[in-house]
Amino acid sequence: MEIGLVGLGKMGANMRERLRAAGHTVVGYDHHPEVSDVDSLEAMVAQLSRPRVVWVMVPAGATTRAVITELATLLDEGDVVVDGGNSRWTDDAVSAQTLAERGIGFVDCGVSGGVWGRTNGYALMCGGTAEDVAKVQPAFDALKPEGEFGFVHAGKVGAGHFAKMVHNGIEYGVMQAYAEGYELLEATDIVDNVTDVFRSWREGTVIRSWLLDLLVSALEEDQRLEKIRGYADDSGEGRWTVEAAIENAVPMPAIAAALFARFASRQDDSPAMKAIAAMRNQFGGHAVHPDAHSVRPDTEAP
Repeated sequence: MEIGLVGLGKMGANMRERLRAAGHTVVGYDHHPEVSDVDSLEAMVAQLSRPRVVWVMVPAGATTRAVITELATLLDEGDVVVDGGNSRWTDDAVSAQTLAERGIGFVDCGVSGGVWGRTNGYALMCGGTAEDVAKVQPAFDALKPEGEFGFVHAGKVGAGHFAKMVHNGIEYGVMQAYAEGYELLEATDIVDNVTDVFRSWREGTVIRSWLLDLLVSALEEDQRLEKIRGYADDSGEGRWTVEAAIENAVPMPAIAAALFARFASRQDDSPAMKAIAAMRNQFGGHAVHPDAHSVRPDTEAP
């Protein structure tokens, strides 16, 4: 199939390469001309055959809204726009309505896989009509991991981003549990090698997971995580998950506590937050904040 791809950052660029490796034609546009295939959204649309499919991978909020608003003026009836960014699910109805006024379809798609997705595939959770999803299905099939799992048509517009939001909330809780276990093991002189303990859990235990693998990888690079601060950002989806839980009277103590722990990390350095920051860097390429104590005096900024 032919597909336009808007946004060629860490995720978008890798998705372009995975799609091309599967034999699809991808016309990519980014505001950085050195990575773009064309110099404008209009030029991108002009190179696609109808019905056109355009996948948007830009920051959520105002940037996504601006791109979708512009695409509404460039695309035609029967075309489809996919929002593959981390948009809040409540924004999807607005995007769908903006496009529907021109007869353009809309699919929201939560994407998980981080910097490893190009090789391993991306977990995809989409929302929209069956007709619109079918137009994008060849791209979904190329982007998902090999095998039976990794893709779901979760429901109507908004369902994809809602499912991804809950996924990320669960991710918060799981990472927090690993991080607290790491801190307790490091706080005593009972265990000789904490990294070896975590490494041993990678097989045969009920808590084995890819996040555990990534934490072990981070510890192998920096056994006491001394090169980074215990400061962990949040992308917003953890907050949205807790807000949705409140709105629906769903008790969510573990995920809420994990979110609040990230807030606490911005006040005091914490070994647990070092582990969170390290795992986020390993699976998503998220930036880490260097530990001020690990910077040599002659390299410090004036």
